Amino acid sequence: MFENLTERLDGVFKKLRGHGRLTEANIEEAMREVRTALLEADVNLQVVKDFIASVTAKAIGQEVLTSLAPGQQVVKVVYEELVTLLGSYTEPLRLDGRQPVLIMMAGLQGSGKTTTSAKLAYLLKEKGRKPFLVPADIYRPAAIEQLHVLGAQIGVPVFASTVEQKPADIARQAEAQAKAAGYDTVIIDTAGRLHVDEKLMAELQEIAQAVPLAEVLFVADAMTGQDAVTVAAKFSNDLDISGVILTKMEGDARGGAALSVKQITGKPIKFIGLGEGLDALDIFHPDRAASRILGMGDVLSLIEKAEKVVDEKKAKQLANKLRKNTFTLDDFLEQLQHIKKMGSMEQLMSMVPGINKLKQLKDAPKPSEKELFKTEAIILSMNKKERANYKIINASRRIRIANGSGTSVAEVNRVLKSYTMMLKMMKTISGKSAMVKDGLRRKLPKGLRRR
Repeated sequence: MFENLTERLDGVFKKLRGHGRLTEANIEEAMREVRTALLEADVNLQVVKDFIASVTAKAIGQEVLTSLAPGQQVVKVVYEELVTLLGSYTEPLRLDGRQPVLIMMAGLQGSGKTTTSAKLAYLLKEKGRKPFLVPADIYRPAAIEQLHVLGAQIGVPVFASTVEQKPADIARQAEAQAKAAGYDTVIIDTAGRLHVDEKLMAELQEIAQAVPLAEVLFVADAMTGQDAVTVAAKFSNDLDISGVILTKMEGDARGGAALSVKQITGKPIKFIGLGEGLDALDIFHPDRAASRILGMGDVLSLIEKAEKVVDEKKAKQLANKLRKNTFTLDDFLEQLQHIKKMGSMEQLMSMVPGINKLKQLKDAPKPSEKELFKTEAIILSMNKKERANYKIINASRRIRIANGSGTSVAEVNRVLKSYTMMLKMMKTISGKSAMVKDGLRRKLPKGLRRR
């Protein structure tokens, strides 16, 4: 997501920071390059024009040109304008008021509405709500059955609709059933078409008239770029959508849809899909997205992902093991499995500040899902004694582990080396921490020192 755009912008700002002082000519030249980068990312032309005009007007102001670090000031201006372009602030779902809350999912066929409906249900369930999935797509073969399968996977009930029913009637009956059963959120998965037509819009409008919808979320495939924005605008005119969900943002999406949709439709992006897993739906934060576009990382999202998979009690136990130097290969394996749950390595690395600069280095390490799986297989091929005490793993044991995991002895050696290096690093950090504490204690008056 945004990778190419990030690289292009990083090159532009690197040149700017190379100038001791900036002039209007420097800034205008940089803005021409930013314009090209945005157009290559498939951002709407009018959006690009407005963005460049706004950034240029602010960047050539005296506050920027006379500052001690004008290059950094320009980056600050671009960041602020990107946040505005992406929606300024996070817009949550409207979940208050009349219960149950009804949410209708709309969009073209193939945009991922059904899967996204299940993802949204899973996300809301994790937050303590009681969602109810409603299949109202009576045209696509097996659409109803698909939602039932997905609902079973995430443990969310699904309304028993049939292809003989009208979508508006399905919505009415589902609302009544949800109210009676105590479900607080109803998610209606509707039919799509290959293109916008009158019949589709009429059907969606009938549902909107039949039940009191709190949200109408337009689901768009981010891979389609400007087409997604054009369709979103048409839906917004006919249906009054309340927000957008962009799917497949983890793929080769250049970012044009995300950077254009708010300005063109006036509707905020509320969620983005970042993978095929049913837990791969994230709340969209404009400030965090702008930060990632400019290569500043997204530490808050990284922390949130870690908090989802790491139990606080276990985290304390782990910290205690590291302090006491009793961190085993079983613990190492557990941490790898936590990382896998957090998402793809590429996605996680994109959240690390300055990672784009590291990627540009010739010998920079390349995070690989395959290596993660290999490491897991190698540790699982060890017996309990070996995982508890790596020192007993001699040459013959290494051969057995390599054969058992389908890897080589060299790869087994590499895993053990990574593990021992980590142990040494943690021991060093622990030792330095103790020295600092002892030094501070010695500086205190005798009466205030604690043993």
